[in-house]
Amino acid sequence: MSTKKLLSTTSLRPISPSVLNSLQVSNNCTTRLNYPPFSPKSPSILATNLIKSYFEKGLIKEARRLFDEMPERDEVAWTAMIAGYTSCSYHKDAWMVFLEMLRAGVEPNAFTMSSALKACKDIKSYLYGALLHGLAVKYGLVGFIYVDNALMDVYATCSVSMDEACMVFRDINVKNSVSWTTLITGYTHRGDGYGGLGAFRQMFSDEAELSPFSFSIAVRACASIGFSVYGRQIHSMVVKYGLESNIPVMNSIVDMYCRCNNLSEASQCFHEMTQKDLITWNTLIAGYESSDSSECLHVFLLMESEGFSPNCFTFTSVAAACANLALLNCGQQVHAASVRRGLNGNLGLENALIHMYAKCGSIIDSKKIFSEMSCRNLLSWTSIMIGYGRHGYGKEAAQLFDEMVRSGIKPDRVVFMAVLSACSHAGLVDDGLKYFELMVGEYNVTPDQEIYGCMVDLLGRAGRLEEAYELIKSMPFNPDEYVLGAFLGACKAYKLLNLGKLAAQRILDLRTNTTGTYLVLSNMYAADGKWGEFAKLRKLMRRLVSKKEVGRSWVEVKNEVYGFVVRDKVGSHMEWVYEVLDVITQHMKEAGHVPDLDSLIHDSEDAT
Repeated sequence: MSTKKLLSTTSLRPISPSVLNSLQVSNNCTTRLNYPPFSPKSPSILATNLIKSYFEKGLIKEARRLFDEMPERDEVAWTAMIAGYTSCSYHKDAWMVFLEMLRAGVEPNAFTMSSALKACKDIKSYLYGALLHGLAVKYGLVGFIYVDNALMDVYATCSVSMDEACMVFRDINVKNSVSWTTLITGYTHRGDGYGGLGAFRQMFSDEAELSPFSFSIAVRACASIGFSVYGRQIHSMVVKYGLESNIPVMNSIVDMYCRCNNLSEASQCFHEMTQKDLITWNTLIAGYESSDSSECLHVFLLMESEGFSPNCFTFTSVAAACANLALLNCGQQVHAASVRRGLNGNLGLENALIHMYAKCGSIIDSKKIFSEMSCRNLLSWTSIMIGYGRHGYGKEAAQLFDEMVRSGIKPDRVVFMAVLSACSHAGLVDDGLKYFELMVGEYNVTPDQEIYGCMVDLLGRAGRLEEAYELIKSMPFNPDEYVLGAFLGACKAYKLLNLGKLAAQRILDLRTNTTGTYLVLSNMYAADGKWGEFAKLRKLMRRLVSKKEVGRSWVEVKNEVYGFVVRDKVGSHMEWVYEVLDVITQHMKEAGHVPDLDSLIHDSEDAT
């Protein structure tokens, strides 16, 4: 609606006589009671209020059209446009309007400056923020708490360090709760949980006003560094200040306990909450996903039974839990439930489903979801490449890597790890070496222990032990157990006792996996016929009273998952398990697999 139409009298109906009489009576009463006479608002104020209403209802174009048709625009109207664009996340448009305002010769006020600074923060432009800082000094706006807090937020978000944010904070004469919370948030969001907790302690010691958001962000700082001891203290303060009924604060505390792997305390806190929202349930479900996937599924079912409708974040965690347990049937039900709720097309959920299907053995379904995705990110490509690598499709994984690069997505360390692992399992040594050189030479990704371990495994599986050994010697840091373990495994496979002894000694020097190392080395002695050395190591192992952790496997039979170990006979389900194992053994024979019977014989006394 234009200003002319809004203010035009021709489009208004004539006022009826009864209404005129009522207005006259009201005016007379007002005069007798000495009330100030009614003064109509100016067209500029009416238009500004209408602009605010348009933005509140999300009518961005209508607000801009009305603003452009205003014959006179004061700083309030300009501020309404800048603040409106910012509130609707049109941050670049807010910045452009601010520049127009300056070109029009209109001087910004404190509210204008704080809105423009908020836009700079969301654009993540340190340069724009510094420019506004200078303008704030020029127009005498430094010292207004809204401006100072917004300046802190920009520097905390966009600067390379917290130094400038702290400088602004120190210059604030009277700090409010937002000032302190902005400082704590700045430290926490850049991963400095210790700095955030230090600011919170200072806030408490200065007896500043503690708000619910102050507690929430301080708890998040504890979670970021896994500092549950201080988290419990903050939890006690939350109870002391009577905030245990504040859902966002309690959600942060549940999340903190989950991230610190204190799931029993997270569960207790969860069940003591008198009110819960969907975020509460999602937090506990995500917490259980990685450490107790069965409980994750149980909480998910409990959530639905209490009438909460899962969203894409819920399904993402539940799909990951199904992947951890290799529950294909359950994962398919989760997939179907997400489609029924119209959540198909969510990028994070589709990435989780790709991972779930690949982990559960259905790489075809993973590929189908990947192919039908309208938008893919780096995680999408990484997930499908890892899936192909696990299933032995190294060439397909390499082709996907090349396709990803052509699409304009830059690979990171995890992607290179995925493609190198795929090449290793498929025996594509030359391709693996090519990608390793590409990683270092073209993409400047520095190899870490995992990458070197993958390369040693790649060369070791192909029998190129000398090259693997030279690669280990060329590493810029000492190899860890992962790298040396890959080399030791290759030495065992190719019966290279001397190199194996060298690798085993290096692992033992690290004082990590001693039992497993002794076991592999003793088997190498046995395979080489050196029974005296074999007996010495086994005797040493018994004297250490250490036993290699027994490997556990899972199998799904009739929609139920059963776990078992070597020579397991306990449980009515074992008959079904052995039937499935017989089928797998037959497939292995048909595929021409030759088992390592020597290791089986020597390991039998350890039940491994």
